[in-house]
Amino acid sequence: MPEPTAAPASPAPPPPVAPGAQAKPEITFDEFARTDLRVARVIKAENHPSADRLLKLQLDDGSGTPRQICAGIRGAYTAEELVGKLIVIVANLAPRKIRGEESRGMLLAASDVPKDAAQAAGERRVVVLTVDKDIPPGSIVS
Repeated sequence: MPEPTAAPASPAPPPPVAPGAQAKPEITFDEFARTDLRVARVIKAENHPSADRLLKLQLDDGSGTPRQICAGIRGAYTAEELVGKLIVIVANLAPRKIRGEESRGMLLAASDVPKDAAQAAGERRVVVLTVDKDIPPGSIVS
């Protein structure tokens, strides 16, 4: 007599959506394709000298020239935690001064509450996007 087969398990419920997460306006593929996403390794990290929420990161982006970015993740990470990590950056963002320090790009991070809602709610988790295997700095993210 054949053994009875188990009924398939019910599909897992979808993960909850972060509170306050709203979609941004739709863009075309060509608009998105203009964004240069790259892997970079954090070589050095320190507290921004004149901003409580910022870290100043020195990156190896594979270009042979060190790159500095400022990131508002100081409440979620210490400088020491980031050194050596492979992160994802927007490499073709126009440089700008942030509290007197030049920032040449932006790291990608996820958060469970939008910035403006976080001030009212108080609690906000921020997670830096990293790569899960070793790949050279400068590798293209697509």
